[in-house]
Amino acid sequence: MKALVALILLVQLPIHKAVPAAPPAPLGCDDPESEAAAAVAVNYINDHSHHGYKFALNRIENIRVVPQGPNNYIIFLELDLLETKCPILSPTPLENCTVRSFAEHAVEGDCDVKLQKVDGTLSVLASKCHSHADSNEDVLKACPDCPLLARMNNTEVLETVSAALNDYNSKTTESYLRLLEIGRAQIQYHPAHIIVTEFAVGATNCSAEEAKANVGACQLLPEDQSNFGFCRAVMVKRLSQDLQVDCQLYGHQVPAPDIPLLPRPGVTYIHPGQDTSAGLAPSAVGFTNHNLGLAHNNPVASESSSSEILRSMLSAKSVTKRAVAEAAQHDKVPRPVGFVPPPPPCPGKIRHFDI
Repeated sequence: MKALVALILLVQLPIHKAVPAAPPAPLGCDDPESEAAAAVAVNYINDHSHHGYKFALNRIENIRVVPQGPNNYIIFLELDLLETKCPILSPTPLENCTVRSFAEHAVEGDCDVKLQKVDGTLSVLASKCHSHADSNEDVLKACPDCPLLARMNNTEVLETVSAALNDYNSKTTESYLRLLEIGRAQIQYHPAHIIVTEFAVGATNCSAEEAKANVGACQLLPEDQSNFGFCRAVMVKRLSQDLQVDCQLYGHQVPAPDIPLLPRPGVTYIHPGQDTSAGLAPSAVGFTNHNLGLAHNNPVASESSSSEILRSMLSAKSVTKRAVAEAAQHDKVPRPVGFVPPPPPCPGKIRHFDI
């Protein structure tokens, strides 16, 4: 009898089921967690870019978080970036790099990035980027006299770079500098004919004096002694040409252990039989800017797949569009006087300017 009573009592006890972990709250594009993920992504992009300039975050367009397990999330980011004045060679930290202004013919980068966050630690699994310069029409509309980006294989550009490097090497008592790549160029015709060029250089194993005897023997310093730099030259064409050139060498830099070896322009794309004497990477010939055409999978990550990024991003974009439509429908509901709707979670704020 006692056993029967005990059984009845057990049956009447409430049954407690394991409650599944709640999914993470949706992140807005300007939330601190989103900005932290974007900072890791931008640093990764710059660390794995081999040409042109560093890029800075302008806006987080979208973010999506997919739980993978306890304290394990996959994060998909869509980022708008802007070109800075810091060459990719420069040791200057990104936070100290100035974004190139709209009037200087800005270049925008669009990136899709896939990250993983495990126990609070963020790592990039893969990224895919491309970049483009603002249209000539937009620049001239805001600044009719501003110089426009010129093609890097433009004859006047190549002549200015050659004259500037020859001028510098003829006056220096230090190492003979060899051209690595042209970074950008602008040509202005009014009120004066001006060519402005920027280009990367590398120190060779010859002094400038030794190069006069046999310049062909002057080779870039080996990787463990490398010394790269950057030059800016301005040519004003009058009855007589006026040339100004300024070069800065950065000194030997030891790459970080997690950065691929030789992520430097001129070193990464020079191959036997390939002519780079004009300082043009194959991808830059005929273009006005180095395309941030970065598609990189982290070799140590099991989740790395560029096609997966694109599929996931397209899915995220369709979800975002539905959310926007639902929000628009929701906004038709009458609101009390003085009501200010909260800002949408995405896209985020523009940090510099919109192109």
